[in-house]
Amino acid sequence: MREAIKFTFIALGIIAIITCTAIWPVYGFSFLAVLIFGIGIYDLFQKKHTILRNFPVLGHMRYLLEMIGPEIHQYFVETDTDGKPIDRNHRTYIYERAKLQNETHPFGTELNVEQENYKWMKHSIYPSKLLEEPPRVLVGGPSCKQPYSASIFNISAMSYGALSKNAIMALNLGAKAGNFFHDTGEGGISEYHLKGGDLVYEVGTGYFGCRTEDGKFSPEKFREKAAIPAVKMIEIKISQGAKPGHGGVLPAVKNNEEIAKIRGVKPQTTVLSPPGHSAFDDAEGLLKFIQEMRDLSDGKPIGFKLCIGSKEEFLEICEKMVETGIKPDFITVDGSEGGTGAAPIDFSNYVGMPWEKALVFVVDSLRGYNLKKDIKVITATKIFTSFDIFKALSIGADICNSARGMMLALGCIQALRCDRNTCPTGVATNNPSLMRGLVVSEKWKRVKNYQGETVKEFLELFAAAGCNKLSDLNRSYIFKQVETNIKSYSEIYPPVKEGQLLQ
Repeated sequence: MREAIKFTFIALGIIAIITCTAIWPVYGFSFLAVLIFGIGIYDLFQKKHTILRNFPVLGHMRYLLEMIGPEIHQYFVETDTDGKPIDRNHRTYIYERAKLQNETHPFGTELNVEQENYKWMKHSIYPSKLLEEPPRVLVGGPSCKQPYSASIFNISAMSYGALSKNAIMALNLGAKAGNFFHDTGEGGISEYHLKGGDLVYEVGTGYFGCRTEDGKFSPEKFREKAAIPAVKMIEIKISQGAKPGHGGVLPAVKNNEEIAKIRGVKPQTTVLSPPGHSAFDDAEGLLKFIQEMRDLSDGKPIGFKLCIGSKEEFLEICEKMVETGIKPDFITVDGSEGGTGAAPIDFSNYVGMPWEKALVFVVDSLRGYNLKKDIKVITATKIFTSFDIFKALSIGADICNSARGMMLALGCIQALRCDRNTCPTGVATNNPSLMRGLVVSEKWKRVKNYQGETVKEFLELFAAAGCNKLSDLNRSYIFKQVETNIKSYSEIYPPVKEGQLLQ
């Protein structure tokens, strides 16, 4: 409705300008007066908007200012460090690295280093030699026949449909050029994902791309998708940070014929992924489903993604791994701060465990059950900078993904219209007139640049800390301001010993 009003006013404005320009000498004032009078009469008698009924004509200023409120707030109100969900400093960080612009910052930090929760890393006066090549992480446990060597920084799950085809193509081409992986999101594999980049095929509760007509899991269709050479790993999405326990949402306005065909649903309908999986309903069922997928994919790495809610449920999964001997090759940990698209506001704000505590809990649980040595941990919430990667790996993650960081590298301006199909940068819309602004041949380079420059800066931090291999990192490298005290993460989150929980 707001967009319709907005475009109506733009059209009326253009007509008024053209008409007034042509007839201003004789009829200009009269025409303008008639136009304003007509709008005022309409406002007086319409019944939907109280403000316009009580303040005809003038009331439209309120709606016009509200429409551009996020932009006004970002450009003129917020400081460089307090913007939400992502502050200006972080957005600038990403833009500059994507464009290979200035890598330095003048005149010192803008952060309050005495503020509660301020975090930093320790460095060594004996820095190590800078690694010539970024380290990679081999994903694949004892039962995996086709292990995958992954970058430490990759594209997190974002579906075609939530993002435009231009955005998907640019992401995949960037992944190909930079040799890192591209998570498909739960919307299935489209032709736009197949531009040469490595894929992690995400299978959500809707089983898009591998579902039967009634929405159940189809082993035959999954086998077909898993056999695609670009698919290097498969991820079962149990839940995600934006809406844990709710399932995905694809608004009807984004669900065109092509997207519906890829997903196996009816077009022009709002697509709601079920909150839970129909293929399993307990820990043992999840592990058997992992084994089934491993067999169907001829031994490719299989993992699952979740936002932690009940600690007891995750511990039960760990116990069943020990009992059955069936283990995933990786686990992706999302935090409640996650999210790129449509989600109910209360789910975004109040459901799920925050990222840092969730990552610590998962890593410690796996170590406690002596499982960590066979299972890689991927994490994917608000990873934007090289320090974010350093911190996550120090806590215990093996690999980092980013969704919103990659969107910003594509040109996202945080207009907060991801769920309306009106994204002005062509990233999160299927509107052809808006998509055309995202030129694939230019934007894939920015995705590659952002990933490459961020990893390069991580290597510099890594060397500054005196580290030589990824296994050197631990929680003692990160510090936090806690009230008036300084504590290392090893003090705040004492690491669990291997096998400790088995006792």
